[in-house]
Parts: sequence; C-alpha cells; structure tokens
Amino acid sequence: MTSSNTQPEFKRELGLLDSTMIVIGSMIGSGIFIVSADIGRIVGAPGYLLLVWLITGVMTMIAALSYGELAGMMPHVGGQYAYLREAYNPFVAFLYGWTLFLVIQTGTIAAVAVAFAKFIGVLIPWFSEKNILFSFGKFHITAAQILAISSVILLTYVNMRGLKEGKIVQNIFTSTKIIALLGFILLAFFVGKNASAIAVNFGNFWNASWTQIANGKILSINPLSGWMLLSAIGVAMVGSLFSADAWNNITFTAGEVTNPKRNIPLSLALGTGAVILIYILVNIGYLLVLPLPGSPEATDAVGRGIQFAVSDRVGTAAASVIFGESAAIIMAVMIIISTFGCNNGLILAGARVYYAMAKDKLFFKSAGILNHKSVPGMALVVQCIWTCLLCISGTYGDLLDYVVFAVLLFYILTVIGIFILRKKQPNAERPYKTFGYPIIPIVYIFLAAAISIDLLIFKPQYTWPGLGIVLLGIPVYFVWKKQTDEHDDLQVK
Repeated sequence: MTSSNTQPEFKRELGLLDSTMIVIGSMIGSGIFIVSADIGRIVGAPGYLLLVWLITGVMTMIAALSYGELAGMMPHVGGQYAYLREAYNPFVAFLYGWTLFLVIQTGTIAAVAVAFAKFIGVLIPWFSEKNILFSFGKFHITAAQILAISSVILLTYVNMRGLKEGKIVQNIFTSTKIIALLGFILLAFFVGKNASAIAVNFGNFWNASWTQIANGKILSINPLSGWMLLSAIGVAMVGSLFSADAWNNITFTAGEVTNPKRNIPLSLALGTGAVILIYILVNIGYLLVLPLPGSPEATDAVGRGIQFAVSDRVGTAAASVIFGESAAIIMAVMIIISTFGCNNGLILAGARVYYAMAKDKLFFKSAGILNHKSVPGMALVVQCIWTCLLCISGTYGDLLDYVVFAVLLFYILTVIGIFILRKKQPNAERPYKTFGYPIIPIVYIFLAAAISIDLLIFKPQYTWPGLGIVLLGIPVYFVWKKQTDEHDDLQVK
C-alpha cells in the first residue's frame, strides 16, 4: 500500500510475454484484412504485393532492432519521446509528442474504434453507420460512432483501474487474434486453395500495373516498369506501413517493464518478427484463395479478386470462398477481437508519453500525476476526450492519411539519434547494440527517406498536410514554454 504522504510510483508488472503481447496487439488491427486491396490496385502483380509486405517487414524489423539499443540505454517512461529529447532537445521531442497526441495515437485509436463498431454492425445491424441518431445540418452522429466512443471510454476505464487490468485484457485479446489468424492461414493453405486463382496469380507473378479507379469504375490500367514501378511500390507501402505501425508503443511503457534493458529490445524483436511473418503468410493465403486481378462489376468474390473486394474487405472475400455464407460473420468476429485488443494496447501505451511530456512541463500538469492505481489517470482521460471528439468529427480518416509521412519522419530522426548518442554519450551503458551498425540503420534511413520523398511527389494531398501538422507544433511549443516559464517565475517571486 502507498501511504498518504508518498506519491504513487509506476509498478514494474510487464514481463517479457506481456511486453511482446503489447507489441503484437498494438500492431495487428484491421489493416491486414483490408489494405491489400489498395496495394493490389497500385502494383497489380502478386509478386509485388508480397514484395511490398516484405519490404515493410524488413524496414519494421530494422527499426525495431535499432530502437532496442535506445530502449536499453534509456528504459524511461515515454520511450521514443525520451530518445528524441536526449538525442536532440526538448523541442524536437515535443513535436513528436504533439503529433502523437493530435494525430498519430488518437487518430489511430479513433479509426480502430470505428472499425470495431462497423464490424459489430455486421452482427447487430442497429450499430450500422447508416443508422443516423442525430443530425445538425450536414453533421451526423451515427450508432457506429456512439459505439466506437463507448469502446474507447470502456478501455480507458479498464486501464485507469491499473496496469494489471490493462495487461490481462491485452493478453487475452492478443492471444485470441493470433490463434484466429493462424487458423485462417491454415485453412487458406489447406482447405480454401482455388486452382483458378493460383493459376492466374502465379502465371502473372511479376506483371506489374497501376489500376486507377473513380466511383467504383476502372479509369485506366498502366503497365509499370523502372522508376515508375519503384514509385508505385513506395506509394503502395502507405497501407502496409500503417498496418505494421505501433510496434514502438512498448517503449512508452518502459517504466513499467521488468528488467527493461533486456525485455524491451527482446519484445520488440519477437513481436515485430511474429507480426510480419503472420502478415506475409496471410497475404500468401489471400493469393491461394483469390486472384489478384478482378472486375468491380463482378458479382462474386472470385470475380472481384483482391483488387476489388467489396469495401476493400479482402479478408472477408477470402473467407467467403472458404466458409461460404457464414464468412461475413466469422470475419466480423475476428476483426472485432483484433480491433478491441489493438485499441487496448494503444490506449494503455499512449498515455505514458503525455505523462512524460507533462513531467517536462510540455503538457497539462495534471497528466503528469499517477492515480492511486499507479497509472497516469488524467493522461488517459485527456487522450480519451480528444479521441472521442475525433470519432464524432469523422475527420480521423483524413488525419490517418497524413499519419504515415509524419510517423516516418520521426522514425528517421530517432534512428539517426542512435548515431548522435553514440557520439554524445560514448560511455553510456548499452546492454544491446543495434544489429549491423552502422550499415543496417543507414539502410533504414535511406529507405524511409526515399518513401517519404516518393509520397511527397505522388501523394501530396496527404503528405504536405501531415508535415503541416508537425510544423503547427512549433508555435504551440513556444507559447507553452513561455507560459510555463512565466508561471515558474511567479512561483519563485
């Protein structure tokens, strides 16, 4: 028991299994069931579909292994925020924390919550997005939005009850979705194999093309080669990178991990490796069941192919070939489990960054206080409120389109931070050193920078606003800093 005169402290209750479950659970949401359709339209060939996921996997693993060194050096609450502060300065760290709060973490939680609600709507039609409960001109609130908000509030409440409660939910739901995905893979490999789909996919394995669509109609199909093929791969990786993101969330909880210098680097390696392997196997499963090319006018899942699965729900389309009419319900249950567990991990971890920012006087002071359950209760509440506002506004989808560029920007800065800290703090304890240093981290920096430039050129409507959100944090930082300094001066006087 904590005495009334003693401030609560973080409890180190996350072991290696718990930490790995946070990595896996935060990464696997609804993306793996959906984004392969868009990737398929952009690259147009099974070989390049798998290559996009493979490159994503390599990049994610390199970044995770690189972060392992930083996690071992600085097992502090806030993780990546703390790494950026130590490698650069509080200003750069604030820009990351600002973007995380405004878009990256909360926008992702909102989108995952709405995906959760959408698939509940498959089972209980009342929760459909089409069921509008309130209208104010063009602004609508649907039953799906109310359910999404309710799920965020529920998970926030669970995590305010203590770390133990949060990790129990995480372990149960993450274990369940791993088993469900492995079951899907086995069924696709051994039960759902479609000879015609296999013939189409493996007969045109590397015939790349970019299919442009509008209003559900094909506008053009352009063959790809050379630089345009490389550019298309970069653009296609937006979906796969987003689906593989949030692996770094375990670093945010470093103050609650047992033996963090060992367990955080190890959980990063084990968790990201497991997820990437599952993702690639799931996509091979899709290719064994469905042809990649298809027609938006087709009436069945095989005819529509991966490219034109209804509402991009490739997982449901593949399941319909395996399970028949019950596929929609089976896949809805899988995605409900996956998204609920994913959001628990995101909600649990994100609040720890705002806690660390508050301790640096760069966020609301109350967010830097632990409640009687030794968790940052007010940080969880603030995160919940902003996330719920995003759910109601409906803008989270647009915000998420901006996220990948901003995320890559901070990943690049953090990996560069390894080189900076090796010079600034050459004698610091490093229980784990980055694999393949300096070559492997340089490869990541080059690939991530190339994709970022590619997105600036080919998806300017998404990337420039993403950069704008980051830059908007500059005046906010100086205003916040000025107010804090003035408040401190008054207290001194």
